[in-house]
Amino acid sequence: MKPNVLVMFGYGINCEEETKFAFETAGARADIVHINDLIDGYKKLDNYQVIAFPGGFSYGDDTGAGNAFANRIRNNFWDEIKTFVGGDHLIIGICNGFQIIANLGLFSDTNGTPQVALTHNTSARYYDRWVDLIVQNNSPWLLGIEKLSLPIAHGEGRFYAEPKTLNEINQRRLVALKYFKGEMCEYQYLEQNPNGSLEDIAGITDDSGRIFGMMPHPERAIGFTQHPYWTLLKEQYKRSEREIPGEGQGIQIFKNGVNYFS
Repeated sequence: MKPNVLVMFGYGINCEEETKFAFETAGARADIVHINDLIDGYKKLDNYQVIAFPGGFSYGDDTGAGNAFANRIRNNFWDEIKTFVGGDHLIIGICNGFQIIANLGLFSDTNGTPQVALTHNTSARYYDRWVDLIVQNNSPWLLGIEKLSLPIAHGEGRFYAEPKTLNEINQRRLVALKYFKGEMCEYQYLEQNPNGSLEDIAGITDDSGRIFGMMPHPERAIGFTQHPYWTLLKEQYKRSEREIPGEGQGIQIFKNGVNYFS
């Protein structure tokens, strides 16, 4: 069946259209839903199988990246979110969306208490570039993927957790993605870890793997021509008489989300 995807929207989020398009390209039905429509009851979470929290700068990141948006959820429909999490559903948070679900505490067993943070890059700079990623666990979102390259665009993407929490995250195999030195780093002559994240962590999941947060943007890499040096790759494919792909590496994450409900 085609799952129904709720693409969360609200003040400052700016990647909702791309996220909706990525899910629809992967075979889902997707609606962009403003947070106020959930608060006022015009939209219901129980009509959806997937919630996607897209990137952006919700509420201007004025009280910390993703914090104000998370508080709006916690103060208005937290019980509905807990019910959704308790069902056989999927949640993905991308960039600012990762920050939101981290502030909601959805990766822990502490009933909504945040255990991890995405804080200011160690460089104190905003980074907009591509990174290389290697898969670390068996999340349904990452089936069949070993490594991939995706773009990032953030100023507060440094993954942080207290030593005890970080140890628990590793023991429970919650780390989903790590930055590593691959083709993009070589191509751009840049370091593998763009923000100073502890242990190069770029994404984590809950224990089930169904709740997934990541700083890179897979919705910006669903087409072959979004690759930063696709023209070179095209010539290499042509000269070796290989078929030129139409898809980018990021689309598989969205396909996995759809295929989970097949």
